[in-house]
Amino acid sequence: MLTYVLIATTTLCTLVAQMILKKAVNMPAMKVALAHGPVDFVLGAALNPLVWLALVLQVAGYVTWFFVLTREKLAVSFAISGAMVYTITAFAGWYFYGERLSSLQWAGILMISTGVLFVATQK
Repeated sequence: MLTYVLIATTTLCTLVAQMILKKAVNMPAMKVALAHGPVDFVLGAALNPLVWLALVLQVAGYVTWFFVLTREKLAVSFAISGAMVYTITAFAGWYFYGERLSSLQWAGILMISTGVLFVATQK
C-alpha cells in the first residue's frame, strides 16, 4: 500500500508542477519574452517564482521516486505512474484550462490505463 502512495505522490508532484509551469509560461510577461526570442524567454523563466515552485515540486517527486524504486519493479511502478499522469492530466487540463480531448484521445488513455492494470496486477 505504501508503494502506491509513494507512486501517487510522485505523480501528483509531477502533475502539479506541470500545471504551474503552464500557468507561468502563459503569463503576459512570458509571452512578451518569448516574442523577443528564446534567450529572453529562458531568462524570464529563470526569474519567475512559479517556475521555481514547479522545480521544487519536481525535485520532491524525484526524491520520492527514489523510495519507489527500492520497493517495486521499475516497469510496474513507471507504468502505474504513467497511466496516472495521462489520466489525471487530461482531467486537470480540462478543469483548469478548458482543454478538450477528442473521443479517440480518450480511448487511447483508456487503453493505456487498461494495459497498466494488466502490468500492475501480474505478480
